[in-house]
Amino acid sequence: MNHLPEDLDRHSIILFDGVCHFCNGAVQFVIKRDKKGHFRFASLQSKVAQALFSAYQIQRPSLDSIVLIEDDRYYSESTAILRICRKMDGVWKGLYLFMLVPKPVRDVLYRWFAKRRYRFFGKSETCMIPTPEIRERFLEIDEVER
Repeated sequence: MNHLPEDLDRHSIILFDGVCHFCNGAVQFVIKRDKKGHFRFASLQSKVAQALFSAYQIQRPSLDSIVLIEDDRYYSESTAILRICRKMDGVWKGLYLFMLVPKPVRDVLYRWFAKRRYRFFGKSETCMIPTPEIRERFLEIDEVER
């Protein structure tokens, strides 16, 4: 567990597919709308993600899923996205109302898009390297497991 971040109690952590162009764009989108710096990020392929899966007893999700760790709980798929929206600045908070839609319905839509995101937006060979301005928001940068 030596890869666990020290500030788990102060920040929510978003684990995302580090080689997905759409996912990387979504991370940039969240960063711009999270002026208070509430979120921290790590790729699903990172060592820190593996340590978090173990610590929270999360069965390793597929790369088609986003994982949010918040308040000693974890969320995935549409629930993770809506909980992230709830903490963003501006009108994005309003999307949290979609929590009223039953989770099975939300997750069917989420999974449909997730399975096609590489086809729509492409894929990188390596995880993104954050710019110096946002580097501190990322928990660990390491190579994608091969």
